[in-house]
Order: sequence, then C-alpha cells, then structure tokens
Amino acid sequence: LGPLVGAIDQGTSSTRFLVFNAKTAELLSHHQVEIKQEFPREGWVEQDPKEILNSVYECVEKTCEKMKQLNINIANIRAIGVTNQRETTVVWDKTTGEPLYNAIVWLDLRTQSTVERLLKRIPGRNKTFSKFKTGLPLSTYFSAVKLRWLLDNVEDIRKAVEDRRAMFGTIDSWLIWVCICGKNGGIHCTDVTNASRTMLFNIHSLEWDPDLCKFFDIPMEILPNVRSSSEIYGLMKICPSRESGALTGVPISGCLGDQSAALVGQMCFQDGQAKNTYGTGCFLLCNTGQKSVFSEHGLITTIAYKMGRDKPAFYALEGSVAIAGAVVRWLRDNLGIAKTSQEVEKLAADVGTSYGCYFVPAFSGLYAPYWEPSARGIICGLTQFTNKNHIAFAALEAVCFQTREILDAMNKDCGIPLSQLQVDGGMTNNKILMQLQSDILCIPVVKPSMPETTALGAAMAAGAAEGVGVWSLNPGDLTAVTCERFEPQINPEESEYRYARWKKAVMKSMGWETSDGPSNG
Repeated sequence: LGPLVGAIDQGTSSTRFLVFNAKTAELLSHHQVEIKQEFPREGWVEQDPKEILNSVYECVEKTCEKMKQLNINIANIRAIGVTNQRETTVVWDKTTGEPLYNAIVWLDLRTQSTVERLLKRIPGRNKTFSKFKTGLPLSTYFSAVKLRWLLDNVEDIRKAVEDRRAMFGTIDSWLIWVCICGKNGGIHCTDVTNASRTMLFNIHSLEWDPDLCKFFDIPMEILPNVRSSSEIYGLMKICPSRESGALTGVPISGCLGDQSAALVGQMCFQDGQAKNTYGTGCFLLCNTGQKSVFSEHGLITTIAYKMGRDKPAFYALEGSVAIAGAVVRWLRDNLGIAKTSQEVEKLAADVGTSYGCYFVPAFSGLYAPYWEPSARGIICGLTQFTNKNHIAFAALEAVCFQTREILDAMNKDCGIPLSQLQVDGGMTNNKILMQLQSDILCIPVVKPSMPETTALGAAMAAGAAEGVGVWSLNPGDLTAVTCERFEPQINPEESEYRYARWKKAVMKSMGWETSDGPSNG
C-alpha cells in the first residue's frame, strides 16, 4: 500500500479519525463519534474538553481496530494531521493537565455584553477597528472575547493566570498539547490558520499583536507558539495498552483550522479558487494568493495556509454562516419533527417546496455579510396550509439562500464571478440540498465523490511536512478527483423572486435581541 497518513478531524458536532493512502489520496478507514453540546443558558454553547479528547482516543482506537480487520498495517502510518472547529476556546492548567472550564464553542453568544463594553472603548464604536491587522470584525464569534469573558468570570482561571499555570488554546492546541506528552512536557502550539481566528494575531507579521493583547487585556504568556500548518510539532504519545498505542512516536505534522483544511483538501491552491463547506455552519473560502484582500461587502480576511516553516502564507476571503447543518439538528433534537437528519431530507423531498414559508435560522445572530448580533431565528410566511414538510424544506432552502448571500459578496469583492461552486462537508450527501443550491445560485455545484475533504487537507499538510515527505503537493502529482455535478434546473426569474423574499425575511429577523434585556443579565 505504501505510506499512510492519519487525520484527526475534530468538528463542532462530531470527531473523526481517518486514514489515507499518501500516494492515491484514497480513504482507507475511519471512525466517527458524535459530540455532546451543552446549552447551560440561553445563547450559551459549551463542550467538555475531556469528552472531546476521549472522542479522539476512541476514534483513533476504533479506526486502528478496523484497519487490523482489513489487514492494513498500522505501522505504515507515517504522520498525523489535526484539523478542528475554529475559535472554540479552552483554558487548562499545565501542571495538572485539567481544563479549568468547559470549552466555549464558536457559536456561543454569552460574550455579547463583553463586545458592547469593548465597543465603547473604540472611537466611533467601530466594529472593524482591527480589520487591517486581523481581518476580522469585533464579534462574539472570535476567541479573544471568549477568553476575556473567562478571565472576567471564572475565578479558577484568574487564579491560574496569576500563578502562571494557565494555558489558552483553540481545540487544535488542546489536542496537540495532550497528545504530545501533556503535563509531562507537552508542546503548546497552534498554526497560523487557527491563530488568525483569535483576533489577537497580526495576519501580516504572523505574530501575536501586543496592542491587541493590551486592548483585550490578555496576558501574552498564556498564548501558544504559532507555527506553520505543515511541520513536525512533536511525536504522538498514546497509552501503549491500547491498540492505537502503535501510533506512539508517529509525528504530528499538520495543523489547519477546518475551513482552511477543506480549501487544501479541495486542491484550491490557485488564486481565485473557492470552496463551500456545509457543516454545522457554512463557510465559503476563496484563495487570494500571497496577498490579503479586504472585503467591502462583509466578508472576513483569513489565513488559508502556510505549508512549511520557510514557505509563504496564503490568504483567503471568507464568508461565514453560523447555522447550516445545525438547523437540521435543531429540527431533529429541539422540535422532534424527525428522528434522523436523513428523515428531515425526506420530509422536504415529499413536498418539494416551502410553499411560501421562509426560515431564517439566526440562532446565534447573523454572521456574514451582516454581522448583526441582535438578529434571532424566525419562521415566517406561515398559513394554515403549512406543515412540518414545508418547514423542513424551508430549513434546507435557508442553507442555500445564506450561501447565495456570501457568494454574491464574494463575486463583488473579487470582480470575477465564480462559474461553478466546489462543495464539501457532511450535508453535501443530501442530494435535494445540492440541487436546490444549484437552482438558487444559478450555477453548477460540483461535489467530490469523497466528501471528507477537511480531513484530507489535514492529511496532505501532515504528509507533506519536512521530515515526513510522503505526500507531494506539486500540482502535477495531485490526483484528479471524480465529482458529481448538479446543474440549475429552474428558470432564473423564479430563483430571483425567491431570493428577494428571503432577503425580506432576513430584514425581519434583525434587531430582535437587546443586550440590556433580562435574559442576558
């Protein structure tokens, strides 16, 4: 079989471990575990860092068992890459190795009052005050405000910072620190793509920014070291009594935030190439090459990847949508209109129309292109005729309309409209959704037959690292992927009419929540 590369893919709703053939990019084996999200109060979203860690161990263990059954030698795994839900914030104690609080998930809204307080200190309350340093607007979404909230509200964390025991990191840092020795000399690092989502990182100098750390009042000694996305960070340590103990000593040599990893996995290495990932949220990224491009239309600027210590950083424009797959999970878990996500798809398929019903799932406010934290979810256009099938259909349509909004912004910023959309992520298995997306965008949608592009990107970064060198990223060596195409099937007039109605619904979702209301006290 030749050399293999493993990838830990720690997403918002699940963790996976996947093993790829480094020569053919073929997926050989994988295992997936769903992660519990906790909602302790309205607008709060947390996860247990220990549960996340155990889910990684379980996925690695089970994948190794499956490989054994397939007679594939685990010893052929030459490197491991890590990819992760971005922005989600963990603070832990480096002496005990224990988390000091639950991870605050990127979707969490508890920091709205923190954001308001910080805005008061900015001349003209300018949300985009750090745009040219960080590429980001001041929002509940990014790590700095979550970390500020933890320092303000959690006594254990304040004390650990005083005693110099505290470490901050996004999920990649937490996993890499534990998997490389933990409290016995763990490596505290992150990569440029994850660092670029904290709001503390200068995306040009590629260093933590002292002025921003001062603005958020965050002690720089708790921050991880920033490395490239493709280099050996250290060697894996797993309990030898486990099957996966065989991976002890394998280098962890790739690290990318999940959306950057998907861009790499979709082979978008050229300026102007773009992909849209449908996961918990929806993320459209367009590679802008070695120059950072700043949006006039509500997109953010982020680091796409840096494929080696001495290699240049590449940048991307990103349209971020908070709620995509999460709306299906909400219909399943909160409303109980279906037992599985597949059933939601079937409900929608049975009617084939939302019958004038529109669903704006602004559960965490609106992200791109509006950046409107006061918005909340609405379902409108209801009549006595509306049933759960129409609502299911409207939920799928919402994912497509939100993608159209960020694609429109991307086309305006880039000046060259995309002629087709490359897609990936769990939701792309939903054929109705893909057809609907093509209809609403009026361009073809192209999906690779192996949808695990995020994990593939992490594996590519790990396998290509200096000192590993089992995966070539030369354009000539990259294997062409087989794809499925969805062509638009409705006339553009109908598409435009529905899109205009959607925008009307979005306007009605705004200005709903004020931060001085009793619910946020």
